[in-house]
Amino acid sequence: MILGVVLAGGQATRFGSDKALAEVGGHTLLARAVDLLSGWCEYVVVAGRETAPAPTLPDWPRAGMGPLGGIAAALHLAADEGYEAVLSIGVDAPDLPDDLLNLLTPAPAYLAAQPVVGLWPVSALGAIEAILEGTGRHSMRAFAEAVGARPVQLSANPANINTAADLAEAEQRDGL
Repeated sequence: MILGVVLAGGQATRFGSDKALAEVGGHTLLARAVDLLSGWCEYVVVAGRETAPAPTLPDWPRAGMGPLGGIAAALHLAADEGYEAVLSIGVDAPDLPDDLLNLLTPAPAYLAAQPVVGLWPVSALGAIEAILEGTGRHSMRAFAEAVGARPVQLSANPANINTAADLAEAEQRDGL
């Protein structure tokens, strides 16, 4: 069983407003991300927010830890509830490939162009805790290296919406 987590706790400073609530085709990026994960996962949660169209989790060990805090929270839930792995995506990746889960299997693996999009085994929990509680780099790539994750290259990189211009471009390009 796979637990899905939408990472939605970022500050969105480049976007200028709450990116998760930006709308495309009448749906928020947050709702689109939850819907995407629902196609691959038995259960979906949103990390880093208090209100969402799915159950929410606070980042672990506290807010402000970046994407690793959301993945750590999801890995804790996955371990407690008997899931094998966590599939993570950012709220800003609305057009991931239909075969994403197959591309990332076996875990651990992540999209080379967007390391927050990854499949993380529950056994990675100790490594992410050590990183978040340590003084070293608190980055997705440091976590990926620590667990021996495999980077997956795509022929075309999915949209990564960080600015209002990125949102407009993705909507125009892909008809999101």
